[in-house]
This record gives sequence, structure tokens and C-alpha cells, in this order.
Amino acid sequence: MSEPRRRQTKIIATIGPATADAETVRQLVDAGADVFRLNFSYGRAEDHARALGAVRSVEKELGRPIGAIADLQGVKLRIGTFREGEIALRRGARLRIDLDPAPGDESRVPLPHPEVIDALEAGGEIVLDDGKVRLRVIEQEADYLVTEDIAGSRLSDHKGIHVPNVTLPVSALTEKDRRDLRVALDAGFDWIALSFVQSPQDVVEARRLVGAKAGIIVKIERRSALDHLSALIELADGVMVARGDLGVEMPPERVPSLQKRIVHEARAARKPVAVTTQMLESMVASPMPTRAEASDVATAVYDGADALLLSAETAAGAYPVEAVAMMDRIARTVEEDPLYRTFIDADAPPAQESTPEAIVASAHRTAKTIGARFIAVYSTGGMTCLRAAKERPGMPILGLSASLGTARRLALSYGIHPVHVAEFSNVADMVQTASRVAVEQGFAENGDQMVMTAGVPLGAAGMTNIMRVAWVDDGTGG
Repeated sequence: MSEPRRRQTKIIATIGPATADAETVRQLVDAGADVFRLNFSYGRAEDHARALGAVRSVEKELGRPIGAIADLQGVKLRIGTFREGEIALRRGARLRIDLDPAPGDESRVPLPHPEVIDALEAGGEIVLDDGKVRLRVIEQEADYLVTEDIAGSRLSDHKGIHVPNVTLPVSALTEKDRRDLRVALDAGFDWIALSFVQSPQDVVEARRLVGAKAGIIVKIERRSALDHLSALIELADGVMVARGDLGVEMPPERVPSLQKRIVHEARAARKPVAVTTQMLESMVASPMPTRAEASDVATAVYDGADALLLSAETAAGAYPVEAVAMMDRIARTVEEDPLYRTFIDADAPPAQESTPEAIVASAHRTAKTIGARFIAVYSTGGMTCLRAAKERPGMPILGLSASLGTARRLALSYGIHPVHVAEFSNVADMVQTASRVAVEQGFAENGDQMVMTAGVPLGAAGMTNIMRVAWVDDGTGG
């Protein structure tokens, strides 16, 4: 059994070439990683499935449920190639964009995406190479666009393209995504992350394919997704604030406020929300982050995010373990700041008018009033635990579930320390098990108080209807 987390905000580490073996995965967990992400934009799906095996072996060794996310590539729009590999641009210069696959030159560039040409019209804007190049459409015809350069000096082969103010008539799931999804579900990934979601229909389509085999995370990175934010959050099981592409589609100065809005809405909806992209980017090559990066991580914690995601830092960086350890230290330091609790409590969403919601809210208030060491929640499908996480309590939430899949998914949520347990026959068994686990994992000692919620009849999803205050007693007489 590994040491208990002294941190409520979770850390997601991306596995890549630098970290795909079980030994390194174990080091990342020891440093603070709670969930692992496999990026299906790179490498082979089968290799990612094998990397998941390393996560599961560490999970078994540590006796702690660990979540795993399959992050699908989504629709990647890219230009074609140039005869010389790249071209120079100058402001005001004309550049034709067409469907001809022949390599481009200073006057034209191939774009193998007719849907983009069909969707744009004069006055529209095209963004390339992560915002380094911006073009304005001045003429649109059936198979080409004429644009003028408004920003950027160079453009090279296969750069990504964004059309910020346009909803394209394409599915969020490409044929590659569908193949990858089958591999991911067969391998047993707990979460499927959908990239470049534009509308609720994208989530509905994914749900038909995923069913109940995994949770669905929507990545908010398109301007059009913001127009449907509430519906996307409602339909999905989790949310990512994907600030990289979002910062290309939106003015950079708007991203911080959008981050706060998305985190707030996801928390109110009882859905885990992660903040991603460039959080400790300099640690790809440096053992220390910049002060600005440390502040960025801290801001996401102050905002109340459930989780923070490391990408290249752990997938391909020179200091993957150090990056996780640094993020862990920043998050713990913020959570110890008295102002943090002030901010988190001030942003608390109101309770819904339901018995389970009232029970969980009362459990939080009671635990706070009596100084309970932890809140124990028994949940079959995980919803009661998510309600408890919404409260952002200052003490740990011991999430007990007889479903291993539920326990693994709960590893993504704020403050929840998931535990896979056997089915209970009565409430007394639940108290005994919660006591034993809390003592074993270092959350409490015999004689401490805990608050527990559950539902009767036991094991019925959505039936949270009891709250109990109990003394911790693991049965050893200690």
C-alpha cells in the first residue's frame, strides 16, 4: 500500500516514449500522479493498450485504483506540402488555398479539406500553425479560396489550420478515432476524451459507441463548443479545458476567464474538470519551471479544478518525475493557503433539490463542524461521490465502490480517494470497512470521527438516503 495523498487536486500524467514502462509509471505515482493519459494522436493504438498494462500492474502492486484516459486525436485539419518545404509570407500578400494536391509555392497552398472551403466566405479568418499565421478570406469559389496575409512571415508543410468562427460539417470522430476507440474499449480504458468537439451531437454519437464501458470527457477547444457549453457538460461525464487550441481559436486574453467559467460550470454540474496544456512546459527540458508556470498551476488550483494535466512534460520530457513532483508541491502549497478555502467556499454551487444532494451537503457541514477526519461515501455508480466532490471539502473523501470501473473513474475527481471493496450486506460492515481502510491508508486513527453516507437498499444506484457519524474502529483494538 502506497502513502496516502495529502492533496485534494488530482494530477494527470501523459504516458509517452519516456514513461511507458512499469518502473517509471510507479515513480510517477509515487511522485503524485493519480490518473494516466495516453495520447492517441501519436503512436499506435496497440502500443497505448500495452502501456495501459504497465499502469494496471502498478495499480495491482499498490492496491490503489488508478484511472486511465484514452485521448482520441479528433479531426486534425492540416495544409499540404510546399515544393521547397516552406514559403515566406508578407503582410497583404495574396495566397490561394485550393484542393489541388500538387505541392504549393509562394502563390498557393493545397488544403485537402473541401468542407473548409465550402464553409468559409469572404471576410472569414483562417488561423494556421498555432496562431503564428493568420489569413483573411477575400474570395470564395467552389474549389478554392483567395486569402491575404494579415499576420505571419513563414508557413511550412502540414501545419494545422483553424477556422475559429465556423462550425464545420464533420463528425468529431474520424475513421482513425473509431478504430482507436475500439482498441481503447477492448483494452479497458476508463475514460475516452473527445477532441475538437463542436456540438452536443458529437457527444451523442460517441455515447452510442462507448455505452457504459467508459466515461466520456469533452475537450473544450473550439469556439463553437463554447456556444453549447452547458449542453456538452450535461451530456459528458467529464470536461477538459484544452487551452492550447482554445487559445488559437480565441484571443489569448480571454482564455483565463474562460478557464474559470468552464471550471465553475463543470463543478456546478458535478462533473470532474481538468485544466490542460503547457502547465509546466519548460520542464520538458529543465528541472525547474518558470515562476509564471508555477503561478499558472496555482491559479488552476485556486479556480477549483478537479485535476491538472501534464502532457509533453511527462510523455517526452527529460524530467517527467520531477514535473509531477513539482505540480504536487504547488497544489499542496495552494491548498494549505487560508485564502484557498475562502475562494473555494465562496464559489460553492447551490445544492439541488433532491434527497441525495441534501444528504451529501449535510455530511459535509457535519464533518466540518465536528472536525471529522474524513467523509466515507459508498457509491455504486459514483454519483454520490461526485456530489461530495462538488462540495470541495477540506478533508478527504473515501470513495468506496464495489465496481472497479467506478473506483478507477473516481480517481479523476477532487478529493476522492477511491477504494475497491466487496459488496456490503449492512451498514455496520460499511463502517468497519471504512475504518479499516482509513487506518491502513493513514487517513485516520482509531478513535477519530468520520461521517458516512450510503443508500438503503445497499447497492442500488441513486439511493443515497442515510448519513451516519461514527468513531473509527478498525477492529484491532488499537
